[in-house]
Parts: sequence; structure tokens; C-alpha cells
Amino acid sequence: MNLLEDICRVPVRFCEIDSMKRVWHGSFVVYFEDGRESFGRHFPGIGYADMQRIGIYAPLYDLHVRYLHPLVMNDVAIIHTCYAYHPGARLDYTYKIYRESDNILCAEGDTTQLFIDGQGMLLTDIPDFYRDWQETFLRERE
Repeated sequence: MNLLEDICRVPVRFCEIDSMKRVWHGSFVVYFEDGRESFGRHFPGIGYADMQRIGIYAPLYDLHVRYLHPLVMNDVAIIHTCYAYHPGARLDYTYKIYRESDNILCAEGDTTQLFIDGQGMLLTDIPDFYRDWQETFLRERE
């Protein structure tokens, strides 16, 4: 199966810089979020707004980040977000963040999100909307 990937560009902002004049480590988690939002626009049906409309949410369950090279003010982060299929009622992504100016890999990581309903109850069965999304986008890639 071919990869479902989205690539977006995010300029480094002043508020993301730490006292060492580098992007603060926590900002990379926000870049992952930027990547997921862009992915949801590129592959509609599992974006946050899509899920909110039907009363389902997908909070983070697990998060890993590896920091390899710094980003600084005025750099542009190129965020590669890839869908990683795993069976079950979960969303998994992998990320690679590059510095645009020299294409150096600055950080990589992965996340897992679980589905909950509007009352915060964990959904253990795959929601219909997600099954439909998988049938649409994963079949196209086979």
C-alpha cells in the first residue's frame, strides 16, 4: 500500500523560540498538530472539524518526538505527516520535520489518537465515518 502523506510549511514564529534562540522542544508538538490539521484538509473525513460535526473527538493517547537538529527564528519547518495504518479504533501518524533552507531533518516522531464520543467515552469499535474514510483513501492507494 502506498503512503498517505501531506506536506505543509510552517514559518518559525518568535513565540516558539526559547532562551537559547532555538525552537523550544514543546513547539515541535504544535508542529505535529499543524501537520495533522493539514493532513485532514488534504484527506477530508478525519479532520478535526469533520469529527466535531458528528460529535466524535480524537485526543492524543501516545506521543514520541526525537530532536535531531535545531530550528531558529525565520526558518521554515517543512512538516511531512504520514498516516500509519493500524487495525482498530485509532489514528496513527508519523512525522518528519525538515528545515527548508538546507533540507536537514530536525525532528521526527509519531502519535496515536483514540476516539471518544461527546461524553468522553472511549469508542472501542471503529466508527463508521473512519471505516468509510479508510475504504475511500486506503483502497485508492492499493
